[in-house]
Amino acid sequence: MKRILVPTDFSEYAENALKTAALIAKKNNSEIYLLHLLDLPNQMNDAITAGSSIPEVMLFIKKANEKLQKITEQPYLDGLTIYTSVQFEKAFDGILTFNKKNEIDLIVMGSHGTSGMEEILIGSNAEKVVRMSEVPVLVIKKDAKDLKFENFVFASDFSEETVIPFKKMLEFTKAFNANLSLVTISTPNSFKNTLEAEQKMNEFVKNYEIENYSLHLFNDSNIENGIKNFSKKINADLIGICTHGRTGLAHFFNGSISEDLVNHISKPVITFKI
Repeated sequence: MKRILVPTDFSEYAENALKTAALIAKKNNSEIYLLHLLDLPNQMNDAITAGSSIPEVMLFIKKANEKLQKITEQPYLDGLTIYTSVQFEKAFDGILTFNKKNEIDLIVMGSHGTSGMEEILIGSNAEKVVRMSEVPVLVIKKDAKDLKFENFVFASDFSEETVIPFKKMLEFTKAFNANLSLVTISTPNSFKNTLEAEQKMNEFVKNYEIENYSLHLFNDSNIENGIKNFSKKINADLIGICTHGRTGLAHFFNGSISEDLVNHISKPVITFKI
C-alpha cells in the first residue's frame, strides 16, 4: 500500500476520507494522491480537447488548485508526501483512469450513502467505484478522529475465487495488527451446516500465517443483515468483503452485497475485487 488515492470534491465526506488515508499512510510510509475531477459542460470539454483556453475553465482550475494546496497544509498531513491533481473527467471514470495510470494500491473515498429513489436512479460514485475498481476501495462515512482498525470483520464464503482478495485483505490487516474475525453468513436461501462451514474455513486459512484471528458462522435472514448484525455484535471497526464487479443485467438481478453495505452502513467498508 505505497500509493493511496483520495478523490475529493472538497466536502466534509472527502475530508473524512483524507484523514483516514493519512492514518494509513503514516502506518505504511505511503504516498497520497489527492485528486479533484472537473466535470465540465460538453462545449468546454470540446474546446479543451481542441487546445483552446477558456477563461471560465482556467478560473475553475485555478480555484481547484488553490483549494488543493490549502488542504495539503492541514496539520494532519504533516510529514506525508502529497501529490495533487486536477483533471477534466466525470468522477467515476476519472477515478478509475487515474488509478490505472498511477498504479494506485488503495482508494479511500468519503460517502454519505444513498437510499430510496436516489439510490435506484442515481447511486453514488463510491458505489460505482466499489463495483469496478481492480484495487481495494475503503469507503468512509464518519470523521476519522476516533477511527481505529483494531477489530476487522472479513465476510466470505472462502471459496477458491476469494484467494487473491484474501491475500490483499491480510496485507491491510497486518498493517494495523488488527484482530481478524473471519465469518461465513448462513441464510435460509444459502444454508450452511456448522461442521461443514467450520471445516471449509479451517482448510482455507491453514495456508496462511495469520495471527489474532477467529472463525465464525453467523445465521441471519440475508447476507447483508448477517454482516451488519455480526459486526455490531463484536463491535467491529471495519468490514471487509469481496465484490464481483457485476455490470448490466447481472448486476441488476443479482444485486451487490458490497454496494448495499457501502450505502446502508455507517462503519467503514473495504472491498476487494475478485
